[in-house]
Amino acid sequence: MKLFKSLLVAPATLGLLAPVAATANEVTINDFNAAEEIAVTNSRIDGLEARFNNLEAGSFSETTTASFGVDFLLGAEDGASSEAASFGYQMGIGLETSFTGEDSLSATIDIGDGTSGALDFDDTSDVLTLDGLTYTFPVGGSTVMVGDSTDISAVYTGACAYSSFTDYMGNCGTGSTVGVGGNGVTAAMSYAFDSGFSLAGGVSSETNNILTEEGTDTFGLEAAYTADSYGVAVAYSDAEGTTGWGINGMYAFDFATLSAGFETVDSGSSAEGFFVGLSFAEVGPGSLDIGMGTTGNFADGDTEYYTYEASYAYPVNDGVTITPGIYIVEGATDVTGVAVKTSFSF
Repeated sequence: MKLFKSLLVAPATLGLLAPVAATANEVTINDFNAAEEIAVTNSRIDGLEARFNNLEAGSFSETTTASFGVDFLLGAEDGASSEAASFGYQMGIGLETSFTGEDSLSATIDIGDGTSGALDFDDTSDVLTLDGLTYTFPVGGSTVMVGDSTDISAVYTGACAYSSFTDYMGNCGTGSTVGVGGNGVTAAMSYAFDSGFSLAGGVSSETNNILTEEGTDTFGLEAAYTADSYGVAVAYSDAEGTTGWGINGMYAFDFATLSAGFETVDSGSSAEGFFVGLSFAEVGPGSLDIGMGTTGNFADGDTEYYTYEASYAYPVNDGVTITPGIYIVEGATDVTGVAVKTSFSF
């Protein structure tokens, strides 16, 4: 801006100091005060400069951040409807800004083709889709979250340390309770005590039918305790009469971390499921996860099916991780799959 200012001042100054031919009915050079005219010009330029700086500062807030993640997947399954090797991808974009330093306005945008077999890949048919829009702010010592297309469990603490490879192992087998989702618009609150205890809960409703008989509403509550080497979380959920209780936890041994979960859901009849897994943080240059659990919640007398998996995450650098894995999913026809996932974060 100093160069811009000088270029404007110089012609004005030269114009004021240039000789002027004076006649009886013309004003003379003495009628001008060069210093005064320059001061006026400087004042006008300073005002223009201030307006430009304000526009420049307001064009993008310094508190706004963006993060990106991309996953590529190459794999094949034996026993599936198609046993050909396939390629899939997913990409997530996270945008976040703060207005007070204590609040957070966040948006998550996803795109993917969903070609992943038993793996939990986004399927948006190659179209950018809003996966969550939330505003989080403090109230007293608690944290309040309101938003659309987000889960109640977004404010939960949880106590699962396992890094799942297949969708079945997500949330340590407690996806309907500790990992309770949402129906549209969601309001939730959490409070963390200094002792390590935390409480959280919320409600989610259809966007156009908030807490009405015509709409579908989901309620959730969670209590959790976490310490340096162990943790446990207990949750309750109610989705239009379908109630559920779930518990997951972890304990860190010297050689590995054990994670486990159990869930029971009642919608007129009771159904149960479980999960158990081991995470080895240092196996060569990477980490190893091995787990097994039910493929869902099964009622008494039903034939239970299980899934087994093992994956190895190798960090190439701070932004790239390669994770090969193998899994077996039981069912009417058992499926065995192998896949390599390459993850990029930036």
